[in-house]
Amino acid sequence: MALAKILWVDDEIESLQSQILFLESKGYEVNALTNGFDAIDFVKENPVDVVLMDETMPGITGLETLAKIKEVNQQIPVVLITKNETENLMDDAIGSQISDYLIKPVNPNQVLLSLKKILDNKRLVAEKTTTAYQQQFRNLFMALNSSPDYNEWMDIYKKLVYWELEMEKSDSPEMREVFQTQKNEANTEFFKFISKHYAGWISKKTAEAPVMSHTLMQFKVLPHLEKGTSLFFILIDNLRFDQWKAIQPIFAENFRIQEEDTFYSILPTATQYARNAIFAGMLPVDIEKQFHNEWKNDDEEGGKNLHEETFLRAQLKRLKKDHVKVSYTKVLNNQAGLDLVNNIHNLLTNDLNVIVYNFVDMLSHARTEMEVLKELASDEMSYRSITQSWFEHSPLNQALKKIADKNIKIVLATDHGSVRVKTPCKVVGDKQTTANLRYKHGRNLNYEQKEVLAFRDPKEAGLPVPTINSSYIFAKEDGYLCYPNNYNYYVNYYRNTFQHGGISLEEMIVPVIKMQRK
Repeated sequence: MALAKILWVDDEIESLQSQILFLESKGYEVNALTNGFDAIDFVKENPVDVVLMDETMPGITGLETLAKIKEVNQQIPVVLITKNETENLMDDAIGSQISDYLIKPVNPNQVLLSLKKILDNKRLVAEKTTTAYQQQFRNLFMALNSSPDYNEWMDIYKKLVYWELEMEKSDSPEMREVFQTQKNEANTEFFKFISKHYAGWISKKTAEAPVMSHTLMQFKVLPHLEKGTSLFFILIDNLRFDQWKAIQPIFAENFRIQEEDTFYSILPTATQYARNAIFAGMLPVDIEKQFHNEWKNDDEEGGKNLHEETFLRAQLKRLKKDHVKVSYTKVLNNQAGLDLVNNIHNLLTNDLNVIVYNFVDMLSHARTEMEVLKELASDEMSYRSITQSWFEHSPLNQALKKIADKNIKIVLATDHGSVRVKTPCKVVGDKQTTANLRYKHGRNLNYEQKEVLAFRDPKEAGLPVPTINSSYIFAKEDGYLCYPNNYNYYVNYYRNTFQHGGISLEEMIVPVIKMQRK
C-alpha cells in the first residue's frame, strides 16, 4: 500500500520522470498530468493526498487551478512549484493557502522533504515530543527531589506546563499517563512545600518571600508607570498559566511580550480573598481592620468584591502615587465588554487603566452546573481550547486591537487559578461552616489531617477571624471537601470539575505578563 497518493501537474511532465520514479521508490503513488483542467477533473473523481503543481501552464495557471481545487476539496494540500521568485507571486500563493512553495529547478530530496513536512509532520512531531520528554523526565524528577525554593517551583511549573502543551502533539496515551503521574507527584511535593513555608511568608519571619497577591501591584504593576505612556493592568479572573499560553499567540499578533513571569496567589485561592488583596495591597486580615465596612466574610450578606476601586485608590495613596490618574473598569457581561470596546480610546488619557474581566471564572463555575459545558471542557486540553476561542472573539481582544498602535504598556495577570478535582475528602463542621469545595472555615471542623493544610489561628495565614475558635482548612492536590450527609451524590456531582480555593500548582502559581506595542 502506498504511503500517499500524489498528483503532479506540470506541462513539462516528461522532464520530471526521474523525480517521479524517485518518489515511487520511496513508496508514494504518483499520478502525472500536464494541465490544470485535467487536474481539477482528477481531484473530483479520485482521492488525493497532495498536489504538486507548476505555476506557469498554458490555458489555466497554477494559482487559478489551486482556487478551483480548493473549491472541490478545501483540505487538499497543494505545493506550488515555479521559476518565478517575485514577491507578488509568493504573496498571492500564500494568500491562496498553499502548503509549500518550491523554486525550480527542484531536486528530489526537496520534494521529499516537502511531502514529509505535509504528510508526516504530525507523526514526526509526536515521536520527537515523546523522545524529548523521556530525556527530560529524569531532570524534572531530580528537580522535584532537590528541595526547590519558591523561584525553582515557578520554573518547575513552567516546565510542566510546557510539556503538557507539547504532549498535545503526542499520540501516545502511555506517555501522557507518565506525564500526568509526574505532574501529580509535583503537586504532592508542592503541597509539602507550601505547608512548610506559607506561614513564614505571611508573617515575614523568613528573609525572602515571593511576590504574592498583596504585593503584586507594588512590585509587578506600578513600577511600569511612565509619564506619557498609558499603562493597562488587565486582570482576567481565574486564568491558569497554561490558559495564558493558549491565548499568548493572539496577544503576540499585536504586542511584544517583554516578560513572562509568575507570582503566588494567597490562600484561599478564591476571588474574594486573592483579588481584594491585589487591589488593597494588604492581606485579608488587614483589609478587614482598615475597611471594616467594606470587607465581607464568607458568611455575611452582600457582594464580596464590590470595593476593589476603593481599595486600589487607598493603596496608591499609601504608596504615595495618589497623583496617578487612574480608571477602573469591571466587565461582568458581554454588554459591559462592548462598552469597553466603544470607550477604550478615552482611557488613553489616564496613567493607569485597570480592567477586570470575569469570563474565565464564570466559565469554570458554569462548567460545574451545565452538562453541555462539561462535555465541551471535559479536560485541561479542551478547557484551554475554549479559553482560546473565547479570547479570540472577545470584546477584550477587540478593544486591545483598537489601541495596539498607541503608546501603551500592558500588564496582564490573574487573581488565582483552578484545578480539576478528582479525590473526595470528608469534612464535618457545624452549620456556619462554609460550603467551598477547596477551602472551608468554621468552628469544630473535623477532617483527616493528612488531606488538608489547617490553620487553627487564621491570623497565621493572614486571614480574618470571623468567629471565636474559627479555623481554616485548605484542600491539597486534586482533593475536594465534601460533607458526610449525601456524600455520594456530591462526590459524583463535583468529580472532574474545575475548582479553586486550595493548594495546587495550578491555583497558586499564576501568570503576570508584561507587554507593549510592537
